[in-house]
Amino acid sequence: MFDVLSLLLALGGGFFAAAIGALHSFIFTGFMVIAGTGIIVAGGSADFLNTVAFGPVFGPHVAFAGGVAAAAYAARRTKDVGGKDIGVPLISVEKPDVLIVGALFGAGGYLLQLGVAKIPWFGTHTDTVAFTVFISALVVRLFIGRASIFGNLPEGAGWGRFAPKDETAWVRYHEKFVPNTVLGLGAGLFAAGTSLKLHELFPDAAPTQFLVFGLSAASLLFLSLGLSFPVTHHITIIAGVGAVTFLPIVNDNYVLALIIGTLFGMMSAWFAEAGARLFHDHGNTHIDPPATAIWPATLVVLTLAGLFA
Repeated sequence: MFDVLSLLLALGGGFFAAAIGALHSFIFTGFMVIAGTGIIVAGGSADFLNTVAFGPVFGPHVAFAGGVAAAAYAARRTKDVGGKDIGVPLISVEKPDVLIVGALFGAGGYLLQLGVAKIPWFGTHTDTVAFTVFISALVVRLFIGRASIFGNLPEGAGWGRFAPKDETAWVRYHEKFVPNTVLGLGAGLFAAGTSLKLHELFPDAAPTQFLVFGLSAASLLFLSLGLSFPVTHHITIIAGVGAVTFLPIVNDNYVLALIIGTLFGMMSAWFAEAGARLFHDHGNTHIDPPATAIWPATLVVLTLAGLFA
């Protein structure tokens, strides 16, 4: 629900994310999800989770999207920052207008997500936060990056044109089919199992299926420190949501729900790599592969759940 205070807070959320860097703002999102889930398990409400982790404070559609826009704009203002440099704290470029762009896109993300949530059927069958991150990034690519949404593709035919290159690839150790599939299955198993166990132990504490997503997001701290660390939040959120959503559909068969959630996690791993190759790798701005995976994967999960319910 719209309110002026939240809109002003979203301005601040986008500004702060630009100042510290989009990646770091998302790491904070992860810690806030962990804290919010702890509050829920302890018997509190989901207000902290919805307002701080997924709302106008650190919600990715506000903070991360604002930081992505600011990085793209900073690349136009200085040669010290690239359009994909989401890990750079942009306070370092000493250009206040860069941070203002982050603030404006933060507020825009807040408004856009509210609008998407009101779209009949679609707004209740997808992850509106991830979809907003994706749409915001497309706007950034077209109007700030001033480039095609598919980027500067090399000459050639077919899918090979989208093959990642050393200087442009998203995450090199994700891109091969077998390693990415194994990552999807392993992280999906971990997330689905944890979500189902928490659901069993705390049946009245929904939505505990977001805990492992929070762990995945917070773990990107190690990636920001330069380690070759896996990016898994697009896998864990879908595996967790898939497992818990299908649990009543399979008559509370926890093993079957675990398998279903794991397979959905693997699917989302594939979606992210496809999104990286289609939108991110050859572009001059960041179009987030995990967000590009989460909203259609959620659409698949919830649509299938509706068909089988």
